Amino acid sequence: MEPIYMDHAATSPIAEEVVQAMVPVYNEVFGNPSSVHSFGRKARQLLDESRRVLAASIYANEKEIIFTSGGTEADNLALMGTALANRDKGNHIITTVQEHHAALHTAEALEKMGFRVTYLPVYKNGKIALEDLRSALTDETILVSVMYVNNETGIIQPIKEIGELLKDHQAYFHTDAVQAYGLLDINVKETGIDMLTVSAHKINGPKGIGFLYADERIKIDALQFGGEQERKRRPGTENIAGAAGFKKAVELSMDKRQSRNEEYKGFKDLFIQELRENGIRFEVNGDPESAIPSIVNISFPGANVEALLTNFDLEGIAASSGSACTAGSVEPSHVLTAMFGKDNPCTTNSIRFSFGIFNTKENVEEAAKRVSRIVKRLTI
Repeated sequence: MEPIYMDHAATSPIAEEVVQAMVPVYNEVFGNPSSVHSFGRKARQLLDESRRVLAASIYANEKEIIFTSGGTEADNLALMGTALANRDKGNHIITTVQEHHAALHTAEALEKMGFRVTYLPVYKNGKIALEDLRSALTDETILVSVMYVNNETGIIQPIKEIGELLKDHQAYFHTDAVQAYGLLDINVKETGIDMLTVSAHKINGPKGIGFLYADERIKIDALQFGGEQERKRRPGTENIAGAAGFKKAVELSMDKRQSRNEEYKGFKDLFIQELRENGIRFEVNGDPESAIPSIVNISFPGANVEALLTNFDLEGIAASSGSACTAGSVEPSHVLTAMFGKDNPCTTNSIRFSFGIFNTKENVEEAAKRVSRIVKRLTI
């Protein structure tokens, strides 16, 4: 039985072109990019080339790209680093109840440090309301952090409108764009985004590297202590091979963005159509018209997440009950709980299916047939 991977939102397979871009670096480029000799300069050249490509992909300046170990570190640096550096302007932070745990847990840590955090609600359509944000803003607000696309539902948040709302406010605007990057056209300058988080392994790049875009005017404290790399904002010898792979993954995602969006939308439509044709009872969580094409979160009435995932795995289907960091847990999804309430059955009967380069029309159709058989068997 062919295994079918439908969990690209958790992590994506590394593209062959990315591997080929990294191998020569591992074999030939071992210098420290901080060294002034030829070995170091060669490494520095690769790092600078990567930084330029990453910056151009979001219409930023290369000086505004901070390499990190991934999305989690970037979120931590954005929230913690900015809050600590700007405490003299206020101690109020606004985020949402549906953020990735990298942001939520950082916000909770900031609360313990004396900051006041407002967690905006999210509604059944999967979105926050601009009016809630407007009402929450105060003269003490120094940071607003709202994810671009939710990692469980795939719902796009009103990022441009948030940027416009904050245009004349002192608060910096951070967005976790891990699920949006590579599929949506992101212009940080036009959208009013001050900080933005990206992770390479979500776009068929290597694990262990990401970046935080931070506008040049932002005051941000480093969270680690050591050398003066990344303009003193993130010490540590840079991951040169990872940067080379990241660059190639970004180039591929920019070149193929339109075709991938069309292909993934086709996969999603086919998957849902096949479930309907098999007579499966289900509901799509969140507003389908506001979702990216690569993610669909589906509630199966009468089913249970643990039983579903176990049986999916036995049938060769890789899917998830929520974000990757809690994929092994059967606790109710904090995102769906925020949308529907803690006692709503969909918080414990919903599965996220996410599409990517490991999928074909044929295996998506086959996956839907296997899922249909399992759901029927478990909900009799």
